[in-house]
Amino acid sequence: MTAARGTIGYIAPEVLSRNFGKVSHKSDIYSFGMLLLEMVGGRIKMDSKTNNHSKVNSLEWIYRHLEKGEELKIRIEEEGDGTIVRKLAVVGLWCIQWHPIDRPSIKEVTQMLEGDGSHLNLSPNPFMATNMPKFDASPLDVILEIE
Repeated sequence: MTAARGTIGYIAPEVLSRNFGKVSHKSDIYSFGMLLLEMVGGRIKMDSKTNNHSKVNSLEWIYRHLEKGEELKIRIEEEGDGTIVRKLAVVGLWCIQWHPIDRPSIKEVTQMLEGDGSHLNLSPNPFMATNMPKFDASPLDVILEIE
């Protein structure tokens, strides 16, 4: 790869700076995670009093609500859509980890998406400082309590 191509918000950090790791298939996982989060974020009812609606703020908002066990404020059309949205958000957050080694493989992503979501745990916060210690659990290791 001689130059970064694509939509800037979907480009993995290692494509822009090799400090995050080597460009690999995990770079595509990052882009896929951003796509999943874009699908979720497009359905969020943001507070009209908040004047800063940047993509990063929206993604942090999603993470904070999941971390607190709160329901995402989405437009639900059918019963069960809330569970699907939560699953997409959790999988998307796993996919956008800063360091490629912390992202799941496409096989793991497929398993997470095909499952019912009851065995997913929330990823480490992808918005924390990138020099934090590595998280060594798999997204399927711990059950995320969904109420």
